[in-house]
Amino acid sequence: MHDPGETGFTSDGLDLDATLWVRGVDYLSGWREATDAARALADALETAGVKAADIQLRADTDPDGSGVVTLKCSPEVARRVAGLVG
Repeated sequence: MHDPGETGFTSDGLDLDATLWVRGVDYLSGWREATDAARALADALETAGVKAADIQLRADTDPDGSGVVTLKCSPEVARRVAGLVG
C-alpha cells in the first residue's frame, strides 16, 4: 500500500502470517519504531529535493524484533542521496 501523503514511504502493514514468530520477542514495537523512522526519512529526503516517486522505503523487523528500514531506489537516486549526506 502506498502512503496517501506521497512521501515515498510504503507500509504493507505487519504481515503476521509471513514470519516465524519467537515467543517473547516484541516485533510490533520494532516495526512501529521502523515505521516512524521510515516516515521521518521520507520527509527529510523530500525536503532535500528527492522526489517521493523515486524512492521506496519499507519498515520491517529483524528476527530479534529490532526495527529495520529498507530504502529501494535507482543507482542515480542513491548517488544523489549519498551526495546529500556526504
